[in-house]
Amino acid sequence: DNSRRKLSKNDRLEYIDAVKCLQKKAPKTPKSFAGVTSRFDDFVATHIDQTLEIHFVGQFLPWHRFFTAWYETALREECRYKGAQPYWDWTLDTPAEKFTKSPVFDPVQGFGGNGPLVPIDPTNPNEVPGRTGGGCVIDGPFKNYTVQLGPADNLKSNPRCMTRDLAPYYAGRFLAKNQTDLTLKQQTFGHFARVMEGGSSFEQSGVHDGGHYGVGGTHGVLSDPFASPSDPLFYLHHANIDRVWWSWQKKDLNKRLKDISGPVILADWNNDLGPNTTLQYQLDLGYSNGKAKVADTMDIKGGLLCYDYDSLY
Repeated sequence: DNSRRKLSKNDRLEYIDAVKCLQKKAPKTPKSFAGVTSRFDDFVATHIDQTLEIHFVGQFLPWHRFFTAWYETALREECRYKGAQPYWDWTLDTPAEKFTKSPVFDPVQGFGGNGPLVPIDPTNPNEVPGRTGGGCVIDGPFKNYTVQLGPADNLKSNPRCMTRDLAPYYAGRFLAKNQTDLTLKQQTFGHFARVMEGGSSFEQSGVHDGGHYGVGGTHGVLSDPFASPSDPLFYLHHANIDRVWWSWQKKDLNKRLKDISGPVILADWNNDLGPNTTLQYQLDLGYSNGKAKVADTMDIKGGLLCYDYDSLY
């Protein structure tokens, strides 16, 4: 996988064309799920359906690694994309004053930028600090894209525009190199994954939240824990999350290639409700179409997966 920054203009546009192709292709999800209208939606619906089983659990990183790789496979095999899934190295777009100028938000070669400001509600405890948008994306290749699924766990048809709510101050803090370094310093997978996902308040965020809420703010679709893959930037963010994990694994590959832990049940850190995740734990991508064990996803260059990164942290 290559840094999006290093791609040629042609490669950037070919990737966007492949995403648009996926958004037009017929879904594999059964027609009984009326909201799923495209192959792109297959992936959104899978994420919505499994949200409560794939966050704050041991399978968070393996599942999203598998999910992002499977999306890349769909782009290549079903939409003739010849490149690799690009990652967004957000550390290069910090501090805060650099964030909105990121090439990823470019209206021609990128994914478009912010939506107009939705007034800030001081009584809403979930307002993301320093957010600047919230309305429909007004430029770029996806300004006319119709989001079909969500919010939250809704799988019925709910057509609406794609929203973004950039929060530069928040992104500048939680996507910074020092936050990434803090994540990489952890000695066990359990600690690494906890720091990566962060805690339950904005003050306790990790780099995973940094990307979701940095772009999605309060009202953007990327900050919806369920329907976030409706924004194509989801996959560039998660490719970089995976790159952080592989960077961490490579620092002590003998030990970390098989290091997995964390609960099977959401936030069950003391295993009061269920067991820990193991290498034999089954990953399922639903109608986006793939099954594997955690063990199959631990090595990006062997077994089921076959990719690498052009650089690591």
